[in-house]
Amino acid sequence: MPTARAAATTGIRAGTPTALARGVALRLGAVALAGALLTACGSGAQPEDAAAGAGAKVTVDLFGSFGYKEAGLYAEYEKLHPGVTVKQTDTEDEQDYWKSLQTRLAGGGGLADVQGIEVGRIAAVTQQQADRFEDLNAYGAGALRSSFADAKWSAATTKDGKVLGLGTDVGPEAMCYRRDLFEKAGLPTGREELAAQWSTWDGYLELGRRYRDHAPDKSAWLDSVGSLYAVMTGQEKERYYDAAGALVYETNPAVRTAWNTSVRAAQDGLSAKLDQWSAPWNQAFAAGSFATLPCPAWMLGYIKGQAGDAGAGKWDVAALPGGAGNWGGSYLAVPRAAKHKKEAYALIQWLTAPEQQARLFEKQGSFPSSTGAIAKVADVKDSYFSDAPTGRIFGDAAKAAPVQVLGAADKTIADQITNALSEVERKGTAPDKAWENARKGVRNATG
Repeated sequence: MPTARAAATTGIRAGTPTALARGVALRLGAVALAGALLTACGSGAQPEDAAAGAGAKVTVDLFGSFGYKEAGLYAEYEKLHPGVTVKQTDTEDEQDYWKSLQTRLAGGGGLADVQGIEVGRIAAVTQQQADRFEDLNAYGAGALRSSFADAKWSAATTKDGKVLGLGTDVGPEAMCYRRDLFEKAGLPTGREELAAQWSTWDGYLELGRRYRDHAPDKSAWLDSVGSLYAVMTGQEKERYYDAAGALVYETNPAVRTAWNTSVRAAQDGLSAKLDQWSAPWNQAFAAGSFATLPCPAWMLGYIKGQAGDAGAGKWDVAALPGGAGNWGGSYLAVPRAAKHKKEAYALIQWLTAPEQQARLFEKQGSFPSSTGAIAKVADVKDSYFSDAPTGRIFGDAAKAAPVQVLGAADKTIADQITNALSEVERKGTAPDKAWENARKGVRNATG
């Protein structure tokens, strides 16, 4: 999700240089589809030692919009397990969530039975905080390994074999757009024609300039250049670390290309200058303040929640400029300090099973990391998004997304660069000055 869930923004101090040097190779596109698609781990299947106890209140603490409550999964789980209740708390901004989680992990109190972990943080968890989370092998998680894409599974596994989380969704990327606003600006509205016209990022910016010149009042081409940067770097194998685990973000041409493209979009006046996950950004979905939104699969559910019923049929989805990529995806973990560890594991095993992951995509758009769920969603169309073939669009993106290298400070570096782009976009800071501010922010945050 929900990088969104995935979401955006500044991380905490990520750790020592030694820890930072260890990268984790991960297919953020999340889906190794070669070989048979498995259907193990069904909606009712649980190892005997993971059965939820009667009368337990399992607490779940998440960020962004995982969609479990909205899809009715908690209610179904409670029906299947009489006496068990699930109580969720949710922080919209992943930055705020992560800071709070670090404070609680350090103090050992106030933790939920289940904590969500964004994929950009998972290396920090496996490399620096393994002693603060349960090894799920103790609850039978090893039997589930073949049900997940190898890279998704291995990213939450420590060097000595501890499994610290079960994978939820992944974030294959596409472009969401407002058909009605495109029509008003005289742009084509068909998803195939648009995919051809913006097959490159230069093509996307050119269409943006056309939209800018003919757009309805108070409507920009995209929400923020930070989202443009995030989706572009999601298309790259190496971003902030190389395969050897060395920090390379300052010299990596892929990062610089994404930065320059985002700066150009800001300087061309294509952005609504909205901070993602802020109240004005949320309100902008209904107001039509932007016409396109770089869109990992988990964003579909967020759009539905913010735009509401009035947005149905106005939105559509097309293939992403520049090729396939991934943005976000998450894990569910059980802290050592959890009160109901056994019950927590039973819940996360059920939530991440193929049947539940497939249902979540159909209702909320969260693309599955379970190999058994991928075949189930291949033909899904979404009526809210003008009957876009979302199963095919995001499935194709997931298959083609690069295997990326992650390190402990991945999210922190991304957040600092996004903050610097916001300076260019909203304050008019010179790009070179903003880039230097990002470098200083990374040094301060990572020690």
